[in-house]
Amino acid sequence: GKMRNRRYTMRKGPLVVYLEDNGIVRAMRNIPGVETACVTRLNLLKLAPGGNFGRFIIWTQGAFKKLTDIYGTSKSGAPLKKNYHLPRAQMENADLDRIINSTEIQSSLKPKLEAPKKFQVKVNPLKSKRVMAELNPFAEEKGSTDKAATQKRKAERVKASKEHNKKHKKGDETFYKTLMKAFAAKAAESEKKDEEDDKEDDKEDDA
Repeated sequence: GKMRNRRYTMRKGPLVVYLEDNGIVRAMRNIPGVETACVTRLNLLKLAPGGNFGRFIIWTQGAFKKLTDIYGTSKSGAPLKKNYHLPRAQMENADLDRIINSTEIQSSLKPKLEAPKKFQVKVNPLKSKRVMAELNPFAEEKGSTDKAATQKRKAERVKASKEHNKKHKKGDETFYKTLMKAFAAKAAESEKKDEEDDKEDDKEDDA
């Protein structure tokens, strides 16, 4: 959080490790980002802040010599730490590529497996024009002729349909229109008769 005096954070600077404080802490405390630590009380949070290795550390001569007394060497144990030994590397030779490619390792390995054979997916030539063209070079020409013949038959069918409609379906002479004409004539007669009756009624009222 940004509360409780943590609103502004200062970047980490170098770490000065000393054995005896001969005014080192007082000299470094006013420099922003610089921290100090005693070699006998090293703090992991100061050596690697945030879990990130690679902080710039300045060692005094006495502090660097004191490390041997605290942690010892790979041959001898640590004088100031009971039952402590420096961790040894698991591999004396760190050149892993050279070890793997050596004749001793390669001779004991199994032979390399061959990749499985890949078979081409069969494509239906009736659905794929490309495959049909490979199998039958004349299929495309045949298809074009069939298409032209189909279009020709369609044009002839449309023409025959138009001629039939022109001959047998002559505008006003269709069955539906003839039927509607009869109803229209009867409706006109009834309207005319109603108008005549209305005129006679008006004359009688005037008389």
